[in-house]
Amino acid sequence: MGSQQTLSREGDAGEVADLSRVELVVPVHDEERRLEPSIRRLVEFLRAGFPFPTRITIADNASTDRTQEIAAKLADELPEVSVLRLAEKGRGRALSTAWSRSDADVLAYTDVDLSTDLAALLPLVAPLVSGHSDLAIGTRLQPSARVVRGPKREVLSRGYNALLRATLAAGFSDAQCGFKAIRSDCARVLLPFVEDTGWFFDTELLVLAERCGLRITEVPVDWVDDLDSRVQLTSTVLGDLRGVSRLGRALLSGALPIDELRRRLGTDDGRPERRGGLGAQLMRFAGIGVVSTAAYVVLYVAFRAAMPALVANAVALLLTAVANTTANRRWTFAGRSTAPWRYRVQSAAVFVVALAVTSVALLLLQAGDANAGRGAEVLVLLSANLVAAVLRFTLLRGWVFRSSRFQSPTRPARRDGRPAEMAGSSSGGAT
Repeated sequence: MGSQQTLSREGDAGEVADLSRVELVVPVHDEERRLEPSIRRLVEFLRAGFPFPTRITIADNASTDRTQEIAAKLADELPEVSVLRLAEKGRGRALSTAWSRSDADVLAYTDVDLSTDLAALLPLVAPLVSGHSDLAIGTRLQPSARVVRGPKREVLSRGYNALLRATLAAGFSDAQCGFKAIRSDCARVLLPFVEDTGWFFDTELLVLAERCGLRITEVPVDWVDDLDSRVQLTSTVLGDLRGVSRLGRALLSGALPIDELRRRLGTDDGRPERRGGLGAQLMRFAGIGVVSTAAYVVLYVAFRAAMPALVANAVALLLTAVANTTANRRWTFAGRSTAPWRYRVQSAAVFVVALAVTSVALLLLQAGDANAGRGAEVLVLLSANLVAAVLRFTLLRGWVFRSSRFQSPTRPARRDGRPAEMAGSSSGGAT
């Protein structure tokens, strides 16, 4: 995150030192009107019987109005409240900085408008305190959620989350709800690898957590749209699209050390989970298929000038099938077989099926028209490859990378709720 931040704390540290079970961060920028009533409402809610000791941190990121003054007054008056000041703007920067400095077991945040009903706070943090989950998110996109907002935001929200499922294989339903929590031991591992300092921070953290095998709980919330929202939709949408592109490239290129993070988080048992559901897998499989089919046609036409049709087909198919299977193994199903010989044998069998389908198609064409030209051959092979692709996807998903062999089991937890592999990790600083 940004390295030129000016930070300070307000409030009596001694009075809140014991309130370290949960830290609830409220990121703000120029919120002089809403800040005081929202913080007082939060404090009143916590004092009314919230079962976990909780500290509220106002993360003021470069406000230019009276936000800083009001935050300082609240911290002086309310022992549950402290203030963190940053010289640079950015909600993601504010959250990352506040969470990285925290000594709490569970790190949460809510937007200052309190659009989410606070009754959802306990279901949000309880699975993390108990150790039954690693990260929890509020969701407005499940049937049991009650949401009041305009059609424009509804369409944008659902469209954005559908995009995440199609491009990044996201399995969670709502990336943008401003109501989330994470275990601090997990946050210390992940936060140094989250680049975004703005609104895409949530999505990047969630995708990274999911790829690392963390357990994510979704809490349907009651949510009422804030009519005075400061979010600039156009710039936010463009920023999110740039973030999706950047994060996708980082995942595809291997720039993010997912395997190493899984080892540090204790989620790597050598059998990675398949990425996403059927729809997301079909999208990625189709994308890889388009590229490999185009390469196959080019190779077939080139080889056909010097080889018989069946030989040219076999060579072109072999060259592209290796790349196709490798790409699907890594990006569609995330398969890293613990028995390489079995994977190679099964992959060879899948290739033989595709070779048989395309070869039979060529033989049928030659039997019907011995003088068929190159164009007819290519059209027949394209049709045969479509059939072969359906068979290939079925075999890869249901046989080579079937979930019973590649799905990671639930990690054993210690009595304090932390994974056994991470014992002792909670006392350190940011990793």
